[in-house]
Amino acid sequence: MSDNKKSFLKKLKLILPILLAVFFGWLTFSRLPISEIIPYFKTANYWWIALGVVFGMFSHLSRAYRWNYMLKPMGYSIKIQNSVMSIFIAYLANFGIPRSGEVLRAAVATNYEDIPFEKSFGTIVTERIFDLIMILLICLITLFFQFDFIYNILIEKLNPTKIITLLLGLSVVFVLMVLFIKKSKGKLANKIKGFVNGLLEGITSVYKMENKGMFIFHTIFIWVMYVLMFYITSFSVQELHGAPFSSMIVAFIAASFTIAATNGGVFFYPAAVLSALTLFGLAEEPSYAFGWIVWTSQTLMIIVFGIISFIFLPIFNKKQLKETVKVNN
Repeated sequence: MSDNKKSFLKKLKLILPILLAVFFGWLTFSRLPISEIIPYFKTANYWWIALGVVFGMFSHLSRAYRWNYMLKPMGYSIKIQNSVMSIFIAYLANFGIPRSGEVLRAAVATNYEDIPFEKSFGTIVTERIFDLIMILLICLITLFFQFDFIYNILIEKLNPTKIITLLLGLSVVFVLMVLFIKKSKGKLANKIKGFVNGLLEGITSVYKMENKGMFIFHTIFIWVMYVLMFYITSFSVQELHGAPFSSMIVAFIAASFTIAATNGGVFFYPAAVLSALTLFGLAEEPSYAFGWIVWTSQTLMIIVFGIISFIFLPIFNKKQLKETVKVNN
């Protein structure tokens, strides 16, 4: 592949998510003008929003604390202050370039804690694997406890024949892809095999930890806080009082995937919440407003603490370095 083509693909990866976000934002706002959303911000109960922000903060702190459980089996550790600041820096960076935050977070561990980049980055990849496992578990638990309700909603709103055809089609494509990758010796197939092997290695790495129980506790705690953050914030919109919990979980799942796939979920996040909640017969305006309220509150928290972390990270470590020099002298 030529350098020009590589440069073009890199630029496309950066620009495409932003263009898609703008497009979907325009598409949704053309249907629901912003003038219909603003009143909900004015009448929202900000005590519930503040409590949602607190739950969001707890999830980030728990993630920062959990990181050491993955680093210790390799003989490394990171100060909790550096871990917390690196996480906020990572989240802030992801608003600009998707997945760039993971690189920055690993770079912080390398620059300030002398942890080899590839090892710290490997633990972050492992984190993402467990995040995926947790979101899939939430999907399964929701389906198990609310199967009839969700099934009836889907049957009512969507064409069952199309759903079955789509699922069968995806299954056939998946099986053919697996068979092709197993037999193929091409570069792409080898990359996919390596990626899958890396995922399996990351999943099994938890068995090497001394404190497996605490790692699992923090993993569950992080996602319980995420769910509570989302659900509690819904109380801030009067029109959504009494909405079934299952509708909020479905909306949470849909919104979570937009965070992972785009620049922090901008435009996509509220649109995903709107699409999910209207499946349950909830009104469009308050559903869309709620999506913007929860996204805005969490985003503002990340922006504020991300900027503080960018500023304070070198200051904190400079102070620590001076204290270390004094002790050695």
